[in-house]
Amino acid sequence: MLLEKKVCVITGAASARGIGKATARMFAAHGAHVVILDLDAGQAETAAAELGAGHLGIACNVTDRAACQKAADTTLERLGSIDVLVNNAGITQPLKLMEVGPENYDAVTDVNLRGTLYMSQAVVPQMRAQGSGSIVCMSSVSAQRGGGIFGGPHYSAAKAGVLGLQKAMARELGADNIRVNSVTPGLIQTDITGGKLTPELKVEIAKGIPLGRLGVADDIANACLFLASDLSAYITGAVIDVNGGMLIH
Repeated sequence: MLLEKKVCVITGAASARGIGKATARMFAAHGAHVVILDLDAGQAETAAAELGAGHLGIACNVTDRAACQKAADTTLERLGSIDVLVNNAGITQPLKLMEVGPENYDAVTDVNLRGTLYMSQAVVPQMRAQGSGSIVCMSSVSAQRGGGIFGGPHYSAAKAGVLGLQKAMARELGADNIRVNSVTPGLIQTDITGGKLTPELKVEIAKGIPLGRLGVADDIANACLFLASDLSAYITGAVIDVNGGMLIH
């Protein structure tokens, strides 16, 4: 198993059809002790319990630096280490440029970008003490192509910011043997997109994807597993596109 006895923290991982939950299942199947962070304590605990024994669910608002630190401290108290962090928590809003107000910008950038910074800051001291760690950041194809199908320009900006932050962290933390990489999903069928994708729209979107289908959460979970494990031991500062060829560059 690729993550035997590794302690892996995943933010925003309680949603039933989300990328975080799929990644949690994948990591647990490969021997990890998974820590699910989400806004609601009950949902986080339930999601962790569904994985079986040895996993934790902790309430955490990633936009609150103190909450991130508390989640990291609780993880260390209960499990003794933090080997992997997946910065998965994110929100999107389907707004046009002139519809984006201050409250929209703040909400989207706070969760997607500030949350990535705060949670990374919370785990880095332990990873430095251990002399090892892997941080996986969730960006988006919309950061690369200048907009997606459901996310507004403020979402693209936030996810582009994640790429810049990730690369800067990789450069700074390499000497500590902490690897930092990103995944850029294309259009993935999750709870966020589920209510908006009609059968007709799916067919139309798939015409523009060389592999001929929309992605599923496990497609992203597989990439996260690769980046979390020693299979990617000499990879840092990288961006892995998981979009079926929607964007080839």
